[in-house]
Amino acid sequence: MAPLASSSKAKALKASYELVVKNFLIVVAVASLAAVLRTAWPPIGIDGLYGRLQAARPVHVITAVILTVALVKLRRMRRPRDVYLIEYGCFRPKPWFRAPYATCLEHVHLMPYLAKEEDIAWGRRLLLRSGIGEETCVPYAYHYVPPDRSVEASRDVTELVIFAAVDDVFARSTVPPADIDVVVANCSIFTPTPVFADMVVNRYKMRADVRSVAPPGTHVLVVSTEILSSQYYVGSKREMLLPNCLFRMGAAAMILSNSPERARFRLARMVRTVAAALDAGYRCVFQEEDDEGNMGIRLSKDLVATAGQTLKSNIVAFGPMVLPVSEQLLVALSLLKRKLLSLRRESGKVRLYRPDFRTAFEHFCIHAGGRAVIDDVQRALGLSDEDVEASRMTLHWFGNTSSSSVLYELAYIEAKGRMKRGDRVWMISFGAGFECSSAAWECIKPAADADGPWINCVHRYPVQLPKVVDENSIII
Repeated sequence: MAPLASSSKAKALKASYELVVKNFLIVVAVASLAAVLRTAWPPIGIDGLYGRLQAARPVHVITAVILTVALVKLRRMRRPRDVYLIEYGCFRPKPWFRAPYATCLEHVHLMPYLAKEEDIAWGRRLLLRSGIGEETCVPYAYHYVPPDRSVEASRDVTELVIFAAVDDVFARSTVPPADIDVVVANCSIFTPTPVFADMVVNRYKMRADVRSVAPPGTHVLVVSTEILSSQYYVGSKREMLLPNCLFRMGAAAMILSNSPERARFRLARMVRTVAAALDAGYRCVFQEEDDEGNMGIRLSKDLVATAGQTLKSNIVAFGPMVLPVSEQLLVALSLLKRKLLSLRRESGKVRLYRPDFRTAFEHFCIHAGGRAVIDDVQRALGLSDEDVEASRMTLHWFGNTSSSSVLYELAYIEAKGRMKRGDRVWMISFGAGFECSSAAWECIKPAADADGPWINCVHRYPVQLPKVVDENSIII
């Protein structure tokens, strides 16, 4: 019982420390203001204050009121307008799109460009260690041998996943298509003509001025997906075969607004870090042809390391915005200690304090790009297995759905009934460029119908994932 008691005592001490630090500056500020006022003006009673107000000229009182109102109005005008998440929806693939391990392995054997046994063995190991489960899905184009890489096939899957996600978000919200003022569609690989936004506008017969930004009350429909059908790689370069193995079909849509009416989440902070100035970051996810002229997406061996460095830079900018004063003070003291010891050439003996982001967030949605990505973020932030459960289970059930994965993870948290009013969520995403984005959301109203894409299956989760024998063999 001793370790348990010691742990409880440590938690209590930390909670007391956070309470003191959090309110320390407020107490000092109020005390200082009171001291200044007491020095500048002698204390007067209520009667004396009332007498002074009666003696004041009406024009002075009116002027003071007008100036106060004007200052408050100016402050509100200069303050950035809040962004709210009204509702979100996700594409949920039908069972006939499933690509279980046995099917993937059979296709690996049937592909003519993978003739070497060592290439087939490599693909087998990759699938086993990827963290991707038996329920993940790929479009019809991937079920053919060889895969259908035509524009028509890519357009078909685009309309399937996008329209399903948009249908879902409209069904779950009270916002009709006619109230949408702005449409934003995100997909980096497949860019047809007409573009994705035009597909959505045409499908839902939106207004002619849908792209113009409106005053308060604006509704923005954001659609995120990745369509890789036309870029299915048919060569033998392993770093370009990775997307064929790891990416799965998926899409998410959300309705944003600058009005809190009907909102379920409020965007508190957002930071985007871009590493495109560095060649290693710029080329770690790169579309190119191999030596035989086969087009594909190459994922370099530097991808995980680049993601880690970009995440670190992102945290340096994001942390001070969201961490409580108590954690920021511990970080500052740690840096100060290292700086002082560096003068004595002993800085190597000081480990910098790693802030506890669980003091700032109750939930974490980490880009489900792959098992190694989630593992590295977990280690970097010192998170528990429960903290990253939504990310691992999303990777297992849906696979890597690119930019839409964080909303599948948010849906998992809500389907499990873990989201409460006031809870804070940290979404971490990665993308080609290379870039890392962090978004902090605050829950205003938990979902009334929280099943979403996890309907009929969330009760089976979490599942125990197979252990990886050699982590160095995981590429992404």
